[in-house]
Amino acid sequence: MPARRLLPTRAFARGVSVLVGGTAGAQLLTLLAAPLLTRLYAPEDFGLLAVYGGLLALFTVVASGRYQLAIPLPETEREAAAVLMLSLLVVGLTSLVALLMVVLGGGALAELLGVPSLAPWLWLLPLGVALAGGYQAVSHWAVRVKAFPAIAATRIKQSLVLLTIQLAASPLGGGGLLLGQAAGQGAGTLTLVRPALRTARELRITLAEVWAAALRYCKFPLFSTWSGLFNTLGKQLPALLFAALFSPVAAGLYALAHRVLAMPMSLIGEAVGKVFLSSAAQAHRRGELGPLVAKVHATLAQIAMPPAIVLVLIGPELFALVFGERWREAGEFARWMAPWLYLVFITSPLTHLFSILERQGQGLLFQSVMLGVRLAAIAIGAAADDLLLTVALFSLGSAVCWIGFLGWIAYLTANRPVGMASSTLVALGWSLALLMPLVIAAWPAPSWLPWGMALVLSGVLVAWRYFLLFRKAYT
Repeated sequence: MPARRLLPTRAFARGVSVLVGGTAGAQLLTLLAAPLLTRLYAPEDFGLLAVYGGLLALFTVVASGRYQLAIPLPETEREAAAVLMLSLLVVGLTSLVALLMVVLGGGALAELLGVPSLAPWLWLLPLGVALAGGYQAVSHWAVRVKAFPAIAATRIKQSLVLLTIQLAASPLGGGGLLLGQAAGQGAGTLTLVRPALRTARELRITLAEVWAAALRYCKFPLFSTWSGLFNTLGKQLPALLFAALFSPVAAGLYALAHRVLAMPMSLIGEAVGKVFLSSAAQAHRRGELGPLVAKVHATLAQIAMPPAIVLVLIGPELFALVFGERWREAGEFARWMAPWLYLVFITSPLTHLFSILERQGQGLLFQSVMLGVRLAAIAIGAAADDLLLTVALFSLGSAVCWIGFLGWIAYLTANRPVGMASSTLVALGWSLALLMPLVIAAWPAPSWLPWGMALVLSGVLVAWRYFLLFRKAYT
């Protein structure tokens, strides 16, 4: 039987399955290495990584002026290639700005953020911006041409390079984590950049065409850049401010909790988002966007609900078992973060609608409101000098904002909010039924069922449910 027959017959599911396969392998490598990394590195080392990663993320999200989001949209290859060249030019300028910032004020910035030990490693920031920004641009070109296997392959390469360097460089302390992070950003980029640039050269794209693309898609830097910056700033605020307001250890604990939760929950979410971006533009032109949005939301809810409930039930015990007793507090953070990250998982692929419908102004408004809510949450928690309260307020405030976003999506795509809510309730009912052994074991009263055994039983039931969902996508 040809290998192609093993893939789903529907183009959307097929694209998702290819990306999920590559991303799953990459994420699995990272998750398997995490218990070893937490025993090689201390929480303050992860705090250093969290601050560097936050700075890198803030630069990366604006590295190409968000022009990379416009690459899948043009109807002609020539215009799309012009947008690609524009994106890469802006990445170069952003990397230069990062270099000047490090040269002129790197030491002062490290002191301001409460991590003076970061100063000797800040030279990695402009390098990371160039590599990560370039990868963003060429990966969106790969999305346009539906080169999903190539994207999946780069994910594996990135994780292998990142983990190899982080494990080998552990004697350097937190610097080893930073070296791996920077190198991993660019690994595999050559695989994607060569065919993209080859197409641009063959089409002989001129500077005039690049300038025309900059004007045609000017809403992306004017609105989407700020929207993306506010969104990323909201995500990175805890790590950056926890280091400055509490300690690098606090930032490290939060960073591990966020990393462990966000990685597996974004495993399918990111892949679905890329394929959704590729398919939604066509669905919008055909008037079929509403059903596609409803289906994507319902499927993601079924996938994300079980792990979210597990973390609420036994988050601290899981973290202490897997990562070591000194990371138990990170499990407490994870317990509060689970509902928020569940909502991020089921809604983040849909944020591409801001670009597809060219409603970047509304996207900017949403991200501005959420940033304000998050700043207020951190301010209240810091005033009370209570780290756990800060995490709880930040997570709950973020969750409320994402619920509002989901309602807006329902209105914009002519989906009834009741229908979207019913998908969540169905997912909740299924998840509670599948996780009933764990619910019994986690009950406050003494239980005859050990939570470890209950977790295994529940895991088998959830795996069975995932198998049924997976098989449905293939029929």
